[in-house]
Amino acid sequence: MAVNTWKHPLGIPPPSEKDWPKEDEDFFLLDPDRKRDVLPQPFRMINKLVMQVFESAMEIIERREMLREAQKLKVQPQKCFPTAEFQVNERANCLAVSGKYVFVGLSEGLAAFNTLDFKDVCAWDAAKTEICAIHALDLGNECHVLLAVDEMGLAWLFCFHKESFLLVKILNEVEDISQRSTCVEVVLPRGGGYAGILLQDSTKAWLEIYQLPKDSWLTEMEKNAGAAEELACSERRSSCSPEELPVSAIQADIELDPPVLLLTVRPPKPITGTSFKDPLDALKKVDDGSMLGLGYNHLIKDSQWELQEAIFRSTYQEYLEAEGVVKEETPRYATFHFLLPSRILMGPEMELQPDIPVGIGVHWDGNHNFCLYLLNHSLKEKVDADLKPDVVWPCAAPIACSAVSSCSRYLALAGEDATITIWDKHLGYPLSVTAILEERFIRSIHFLCGSPAASDETDPVCCGADPACCGAGPVCPIIQLLVLCTDSSFYLVKAPMAGKSSITLLADRPENPNLTVSAVVPVLAFPSAVLIFSWDGTVSLMNTDTSQAVYCFCTPPSHAVAPPWQPVFTVDSVNCCLLLRGDEQQQVDNWFESKATHSTIFLFDFNSYPLKEAFPKKPDLPPKPLQELQWFERCNIFLRDRFHFLPERQQILLEMEEQEYWDCLQAQAAAMDKEREKVKGGKKQ
Repeated sequence: MAVNTWKHPLGIPPPSEKDWPKEDEDFFLLDPDRKRDVLPQPFRMINKLVMQVFESAMEIIERREMLREAQKLKVQPQKCFPTAEFQVNERANCLAVSGKYVFVGLSEGLAAFNTLDFKDVCAWDAAKTEICAIHALDLGNECHVLLAVDEMGLAWLFCFHKESFLLVKILNEVEDISQRSTCVEVVLPRGGGYAGILLQDSTKAWLEIYQLPKDSWLTEMEKNAGAAEELACSERRSSCSPEELPVSAIQADIELDPPVLLLTVRPPKPITGTSFKDPLDALKKVDDGSMLGLGYNHLIKDSQWELQEAIFRSTYQEYLEAEGVVKEETPRYATFHFLLPSRILMGPEMELQPDIPVGIGVHWDGNHNFCLYLLNHSLKEKVDADLKPDVVWPCAAPIACSAVSSCSRYLALAGEDATITIWDKHLGYPLSVTAILEERFIRSIHFLCGSPAASDETDPVCCGADPACCGAGPVCPIIQLLVLCTDSSFYLVKAPMAGKSSITLLADRPENPNLTVSAVVPVLAFPSAVLIFSWDGTVSLMNTDTSQAVYCFCTPPSHAVAPPWQPVFTVDSVNCCLLLRGDEQQQVDNWFESKATHSTIFLFDFNSYPLKEAFPKKPDLPPKPLQELQWFERCNIFLRDRFHFLPERQQILLEMEEQEYWDCLQAQAAAMDKEREKVKGGKKQ
């Protein structure tokens, strides 16, 4: 028989604490067996907290178990082991491939290896400096240009010829060490005619573009080829064996012409109040009114800026106090690309050379504008400290990152608001404007090779457009763009030439922190192929069409990728192979205690694996008749046909009345200015 037992003695119950939960404050127990089970306060509250922690831990365990089971159900990627390897006597910091040579940046100097037998053919360690980054480019006639950055931020320009390094110049070397600047980024475009370096000092940053006299280099190398061979033979007969020859002794007497500084691009200055007295002064400063500028030639006074800022602060005072006031600072970093000829970047007197860059595109951190500069400046002209861009593309949000396709026709801009715009520079209009709806920040963007028309005979790096179709064509290719976010999630953007663009989530944020992505590189030899490097040392090859990792490139069990958060690798798109640094497991475990004294470079030849079966090339679809196309596609074809006659129409446009009207307007402004001066002079008299 159940009895009601009092929980507390008769009388007024004791008061409970305010912060304790009251849902368990029942004064009567219906079950006598619970009399000893119920805990008093504050032990009940502690019990609740412990149970909440336990339930949260169980939820995490169950979620991980579900992910582990889902991972087992997935198709496991096929493991691929190295096809070749070679040893480096020092620690390898960076790799670059050019022609038949592999250049390795070492803890002391440079080394060159032959890709045929992977033998060490040459080394340079005259300065005893550690090379941290290296870029190489083949100039032809067994001549290569190298641009390396050491641990002190110096940019070293080399010429490699006949298996010998020749130092041309240190680009940012100064006599006064207190005035030295640090190189943080280098770019070598195709063709080898230019080089760009981004420099920083204690207060500012700027970009320098150099023109490389590669023709004179090749001529000088050919002249000294015979003398170098005679010198090498005499050195071998007289003194020592080929292994004991001094570094670069063969070409020590060759002096090459130094590069010439062509452009100096500085970050845009903050927009301040106008310095013009009236609209006539501002009108005289405008060039021709045919394009947008940086917004300096305006008529807004300082008092108007201050009034507008005061109104803004009074309206949104509570939000500004919560987030804090961020002062506008001078940008310290820039992203720049060398651009090939297009309709946007073609001067009136520029000769069309498809493989030679004609301009650069630059955007600075925290800035909305993408600025384009032409490279047709004469070497005799003085480098302008305040160089104005030739074309300005403003964006709605600050630009976070950018990418240019290998054919240089397509340009992608990603804003800090996760908006992605893909431009067709040949036609001059955006192909796609998409946005990531989730609250994520974009880390990098990469063009993929998704062209059905690309073949082994054509350039596979035209990333979605056949080179023959860059001007015009009936086939509308689909441009594919891989988007990597800061939380290691992937998105795929598809932008067709006709129709709406789409964005697809390929991989969400990994639950395991060890799966955080450290680097992403598209493999342009295969459509929709992407190499993904993770923090746990895995290197996987993903098929973006299926969102699955189909292959995994593994080092031998005795070695591991080091360091996994910043892997040392390079992808040779010509020979279709991956070069990856691996260190012994003992060295990897003791990475923080003592750095590796030697490294192993592993070669993964893509042609040795059945990658063509995993990434089959899509068949060419026959072009549809004009009658079966939609009106949007018909208009695109009509516009492409019209672009064929653009040079003739440009000549006509120069003579049209629009330009004459603008010239007349500026002349009228100058006449009114003179008339105003006369009136002022008459009043003084």
